[in-house]
Amino acid sequence: MESSMTDTPVLIVGGGPAGSALAIELGWRGVPCTVLEQGDGTVDHPRLGIILSRTMEFARRWGIADRIYNCGFNNDYELNVVYCTSMAGHLLGRDENPSCNAMQPPPQSPVKRQRCPQMWFNPILEKAAREYDTVDFKHFHKLESFEDRGDHVLATCLNTQTGETVRIRTQYMVGCDGAASGVRSQLGIDMLGKPVLSYSMNIFIRAPGLAALHDKGEAERYIFVRPGGTWANLTVVDGRDLWRITIIGNETMMNLEEFDAQSVVRQCMGTDDLEFEIISSIPWRRTELTAEHFRKGRVFLAGDAAHTMSPTGGHGMSTGVADAADLGWKLDAILNGWGTDGLLDAYEIERRPIAAMVAAASAENFRAWTSVPDSDRVLDVGPEGDACRQAVGEHMKRAGRADWDSLGLQLGYRYDDSPLCVADGTPVPQLDVLDYQQTARPGSRAPHAWLEDGRSTLDLFGRGFTLMRFSSTVPVSPLIDAAQEQNVPLTLVDIANEEIASLYERKLVLVRPDGFVAWRDDALPTDAPSLIEIVRGAHVHATA
Repeated sequence: MESSMTDTPVLIVGGGPAGSALAIELGWRGVPCTVLEQGDGTVDHPRLGIILSRTMEFARRWGIADRIYNCGFNNDYELNVVYCTSMAGHLLGRDENPSCNAMQPPPQSPVKRQRCPQMWFNPILEKAAREYDTVDFKHFHKLESFEDRGDHVLATCLNTQTGETVRIRTQYMVGCDGAASGVRSQLGIDMLGKPVLSYSMNIFIRAPGLAALHDKGEAERYIFVRPGGTWANLTVVDGRDLWRITIIGNETMMNLEEFDAQSVVRQCMGTDDLEFEIISSIPWRRTELTAEHFRKGRVFLAGDAAHTMSPTGGHGMSTGVADAADLGWKLDAILNGWGTDGLLDAYEIERRPIAAMVAAASAENFRAWTSVPDSDRVLDVGPEGDACRQAVGEHMKRAGRADWDSLGLQLGYRYDDSPLCVADGTPVPQLDVLDYQQTARPGSRAPHAWLEDGRSTLDLFGRGFTLMRFSSTVPVSPLIDAAQEQNVPLTLVDIANEEIASLYERKLVLVRPDGFVAWRDDALPTDAPSLIEIVRGAHVHATA
């Protein structure tokens, strides 16, 4: 069939969470883009279920937080974590957590996390992206090949419904096409790290009578321990009838023809009395991998195409959305003429270390609650069995905390070595996975605080740079003039609030479009134009 040719400033390959988030970010900024998605957007087997606080902060910026909060999950369902031998077996321990309705945002953020299974979350993102006239979503379009021609990328894709070959000329292309990324493969970029942490099997089931089967109470996740250690978990999907079981095993389990899903479900339940329907079963490998490069020429990687990690903690999708937010403002700056190519080099410099760090933390989460010492008597009846179960329960509660309570990792990641941020000489704070202490140190997410008009300070950021001034007597005209000279969007915001001023620690704080602090001091530098050159990437050595 005859081919057609179209043009787009940004071509996004893959319409999952990272691809759709990038499309929203670009659409929100008015940047035209095209998304290629091989399917129709339907998710038959939801893998992700928790939307962490940082992703919800981006959703707040895009105006879609309420859609996620009201996705259809039973928000009255309690989100405890239960450790047990089976649903009908021994209770080992419990971490108490409130329902989504009872949960409050943490003091460090204007939003709270939310359970929203992928079968609902993906369509929410796609719908939000498609609402922008500048976003073109092409379903049933498969990327066949591409060629970076130096001043543009020429991509060839196939409309799998019509058989038509579509050629797309784009200034920049972003591979958001998952762990088996064809974009990454054609670029010849290797994945570095640990290719196998474990082999697992997901079983997606419908079990309307499950709640009446057991005495463990409502929980977001039930983790099953038997002699030899942790072997499976049961995760809530919709807060009603849908559940996902994850079995931890070995490579032999990957053969679906020989895998007895019915028997495994009954082992998890600890009884044959439950009626359930197996909707689907999917084998997968748990990995800890980061792409050697996130950019090659005019082509970028984001999401699972750039990094894969254990889902323990729910950081994989959140990290991909953060990729999109970081890359989105930089592409906007380039396409609108005020950014330099150094901004695009800074994408890898900033995001790759974060991906590797979060992947390592997620792997540690997995090892923590699967490495159970002295569980051999966990099923025994009598005093020795009781003592074993108490010890195992206490261990699991300690080991699991970083998985369920990781605000420091969610909000505390920093771009300490970014060439787009100007260090202020203060000591580098240690990142604590659990305890998040807000800081306005350059390279950090600008702190949240409530303004008098009911907005969060986070609501001030996004469209361009924001210069926060906590003393109206400090002159700022040279910086504003320098930004105007280079067409860099910059808004001055005066804040007369001593508590917020104390949180930000300096009289002047320059915040980037993605909400990260670029510079702070009590007075402007003597060479204000040089600061503008730094934040627009003019001093970054081009390597791509």
